[in-house]
Amino acid sequence: MVAVALVSLWAAPALALPDPSKPNILAPTCHAATDVSVSVADMADAARAPAKPGWTCSDTEWTAHKPVAWLLFEKAEWSGDGPPRYFFSRIARHASITFAAIDADGSVRTARWTEAQAEPVAMGPIFRHELPPLEKETAALIVKIELPHSVPLLTDARLVYQAEDAGWSQYEVALVAFVLGMLVLPLFFDVSFFIVLRERFILMHAVMVVAMMGYVLNAGGLIAIFPFFSLRTIAVAGPLLWAVGVGTSALFLAEFLEKGAQSTFMKRLTLATGAWCIAVPGAFAFQLHQTQSFDDRGYFYAFLPVIFIISAAVIEALIRGSRSARFIAVAWAPIILASIDRLLRGMGVYTAPSAFDLTMYVATGVEVVIMSLAIADRFLAIRRERDAAVLEAKMLEQISTRDPLTGLLNRRGLEARFEALIAEGFDTFALIDLDRFKQVNDRHGHQAGDAALVACAAALVGGPSRDLVAARLGGEEFVVMLRGKRALERAEALREAIPLRIARDVEGLDTPVTASSGAIEVPRASNALMTFEALYARADALMYEAKATGRNRMLYEKLTIFDEAPPKRPDLKGREGGQGGSDRASPKKVA
Repeated sequence: MVAVALVSLWAAPALALPDPSKPNILAPTCHAATDVSVSVADMADAARAPAKPGWTCSDTEWTAHKPVAWLLFEKAEWSGDGPPRYFFSRIARHASITFAAIDADGSVRTARWTEAQAEPVAMGPIFRHELPPLEKETAALIVKIELPHSVPLLTDARLVYQAEDAGWSQYEVALVAFVLGMLVLPLFFDVSFFIVLRERFILMHAVMVVAMMGYVLNAGGLIAIFPFFSLRTIAVAGPLLWAVGVGTSALFLAEFLEKGAQSTFMKRLTLATGAWCIAVPGAFAFQLHQTQSFDDRGYFYAFLPVIFIISAAVIEALIRGSRSARFIAVAWAPIILASIDRLLRGMGVYTAPSAFDLTMYVATGVEVVIMSLAIADRFLAIRRERDAAVLEAKMLEQISTRDPLTGLLNRRGLEARFEALIAEGFDTFALIDLDRFKQVNDRHGHQAGDAALVACAAALVGGPSRDLVAARLGGEEFVVMLRGKRALERAEALREAIPLRIARDVEGLDTPVTASSGAIEVPRASNALMTFEALYARADALMYEAKATGRNRMLYEKLTIFDEAPPKRPDLKGREGGQGGSDRASPKKVA
């Protein structure tokens, strides 16, 4: 992402002037970078010379790729309160720091501290060392830094008289802590959103937020309140977490934008950029002493392609009308401005107090909070899309399982629900067929026939009931499944209501439209063994038997258990129940 990539330019040289509100903070007079062959005595001799050969006494030419960096603090800059007592600088990896006090008589007193002996201070991203005793005759202090891994380690180096003078003010530290608190809320939002909507971009945003929190905690120096974190750990964690945040942000961008907001090529390029950010700058972030000569610049230059690629991705999405891209553009504006400021100071275009770095942390907090709002907006949009899709799926399912003419279940819908209905106690299965329905179509037309079918369906459904399910299997054939007491009598009442309802709803019919039915009642002990086909076959046989014996009647069977279903249209003479027996009424009309 553009903002994240630009912020990564923190690794560039950042020149910071002493804060005017802190007059007891002393900046170096000169600086230099050499090979390991140059000794403290050599640099001390050069410092005594009027031209100071080998030293650069201006705010230019800062470099951290040489194996040794030198800082010169001259006595002329010291106040009348005595010599300074502490050295502090920005947290960054190094092998060791040697302090050499140069007295007026040419004698040199040294004290050497390793990286492991550095004391991180929870007052900004700084560490400090106690200086060797400086005497009245001390003319200058030379600081030798072996294997410096960051230019800010040199440009932000200062001497102070009191330990509390080092670092940021309480207000500045409180501001960083506030930003850190701002980042906690979006993390809770991500967890809540992911529980409801399992989208990968929410996980990526959560990783991004965690990385940002880690970066602010380490780069802001607050991690130093825990004494078990060494300078090396803090120095590596800050840039490493930022690299992870950058890479995850690019991956998040590719997943977060709406479908069609990116071309296939741009999406692949964005994903590759995310992987690059995590792998390459992440490797430089470890600041191994073996890579000291190039890892500072390597970390910086590794982010340059990210600026152009992700900028192009966002611009493309905006051109394509992406709503999410608008949120991203707004969210990244503050952090882009803060990053440009950091870049220009790093290039030495101008100088400013190190407190200007606070704008970076504030912009990071603003970016993450606004992106959380963007995720909430995207969350609602996806929910609306999914709800619409679910509604459409239900409508399609209803269309596929409902008879379009009558609104009843069709055969497919009934078969799909059959086992559940049996399990719920619907143990009475009545197959109903309109008598001589073909004559209605032939004499009065299909429109009247359709009206008769609709009226029949209305008669079967009656009022709302939880103990009845009706379906149209096709043509003039209907099924009613019932449960509860007197189910057979209720099924017969529904059959008898059909002619009355058709006569009331369909005008112009000269004869009543009656119905014949075959009904099966299955005891609860055996209904689990029944299949739709088996029940249908038995009811179909009874229904045809009812038609053959005079129509306008119901024939029924009360089954116990059976192994095989009879043929669909059996010979009516001498027909028996299935194996296991059936309590079957002799063929008759049920009143």
